[in-house]
Amino acid sequence: MANKGAKKRKEENEKHLNRLQKLIVTVNAIYILVRLSLFFASFTWRHWIGLVVTTFAYKTCFDQIASLAEATYDETGQLIDGGSDLNMGGLCGYLHDIIYITAFVQISSILSDWFWLIYLIIPAFALWKLWELVLYPYFFQKVEPGEEDPRDRKKREKMERKADRAARLSKGR
Repeated sequence: MANKGAKKRKEENEKHLNRLQKLIVTVNAIYILVRLSLFFASFTWRHWIGLVVTTFAYKTCFDQIASLAEATYDETGQLIDGGSDLNMGGLCGYLHDIIYITAFVQISSILSDWFWLIYLIIPAFALWKLWELVLYPYFFQKVEPGEEDPRDRKKREKMERKADRAARLSKGR
């Protein structure tokens, strides 16, 4: 029998996915209706490509979020886990950010094609994270084997002194 927390998480995830799905469908419907009905004369092949790109971004991110929210059941069909918390940070937060940026870009691009440039925030942020977490530490913060960082050395020496003091006190008893 599943606990109340797992059932509650499963229900919250279903509501959350439903809200995301409504957002995606609403934004796509507004874009298609307004762009094709009011601004059809300025609708070019670039706009079709933009629609395909945003649809791909929505689908990819939504599918990833849905897989994170997927509940786990045992062989008898009992709920074991209600899925991941969709309000957590990390990858799930980044996926939500991509969906919200895509929605903003898609709606605002109805007014001006220059809003598509906002979409460059996503690869710029990805490059920044790649630099910050992988490239910079790998290339510029190398510690040679056998060398010890001064802070780590001080910490190790302090721990050794504490261990020596504890050993002396235990021998004296």
